[in-house]
Amino acid sequence: MSDLNFQSRIDFSQLSQSVQQMRHEISKVIVGQHQLIEQMIVAILANGHILIEGVPGVAKTLSAKLLARTLKADFHRIQFTPDMMPSDILGTSVYLQGEGRFEFKKGPIFSNIVLIDEINRAPAKTQSALFEVMEERQITNDGTTYPLGYPFLVVATQNPVEQEGTYRLPEAQLDRFLFKIVVDYPNLNEEVTILERQNSGELLAGNDIQPIIDAETLSRLRADIEKVHVEHNLLEYIAQIVGSTRQSSWITLGASPRASLAILNSAKALAAIRGRDFITPDDIKEMALPVLRHRVILTPEKEMEGTSTDTIICQLIDKTQVPR
Repeated sequence: MSDLNFQSRIDFSQLSQSVQQMRHEISKVIVGQHQLIEQMIVAILANGHILIEGVPGVAKTLSAKLLARTLKADFHRIQFTPDMMPSDILGTSVYLQGEGRFEFKKGPIFSNIVLIDEINRAPAKTQSALFEVMEERQITNDGTTYPLGYPFLVVATQNPVEQEGTYRLPEAQLDRFLFKIVVDYPNLNEEVTILERQNSGELLAGNDIQPIIDAETLSRLRADIEKVHVEHNLLEYIAQIVGSTRQSSWITLGASPRASLAILNSAKALAAIRGRDFITPDDIKEMALPVLRHRVILTPEKEMEGTSTDTIICQLIDKTQVPR
């Protein structure tokens, strides 16, 4: 769709250049994974949090770190463990004996980009500490509210295979992630390229990644994306896709209106990246899967059959009539 012959009413030249530079910087280290990189960039532009799922060794954590380095912003990494407490993330009040008062010591969540590695390693009590900060981008401690800086983005990773010592993420927390991105193994050619880079000493650690976008530029780009035009029939199309997850006999928990908003915002960002000031049904279809896959729960019968959530969502999208 990016090669359509039309004149955009919004100047996306800076956005296009910035995205191209971000891709170039990340590709210095990451081989392949083009969909992962594009969806992470879309999430940043749509102001949404990211959950990355994949087996060990497919560069989930590295991709998130490289993405953070392309932004001129503070970065913190938090390794979740079963013994982690909410105060280890949010911060805690410390009593200053000499002054006779308490002072709030901010935790590592007070950053612009926060990488949470193996988010499903921490118990529900610790995971629930992220509810307020992910949705409202603020923290309340002892009755005092502490707003976070701009931008604020959580990038979390989890391993779908190893279940020992892990905890299922609450549905309320999953709903706060814009995308769940599933990372697969590289194909044969990509894996050969990785080996060639390692063998020749060209496999980089990412220390030379150059920052591309600062907070002011990101705010301006997001404002331009908000202006992307959406026809009313496409709004209905989004609502119909999300609504079908609530009516399906294969699904016990459907997606909330937050999913509809997520599809809309991410489709706008995708259209802007591709140089258009309007969205198309294809943009909606492409964004619907990463937005919905973590927001629905299949019936026990479908899970016992081995049917994947992605398969059901794709079937529902295909059954939804595309507006003309």
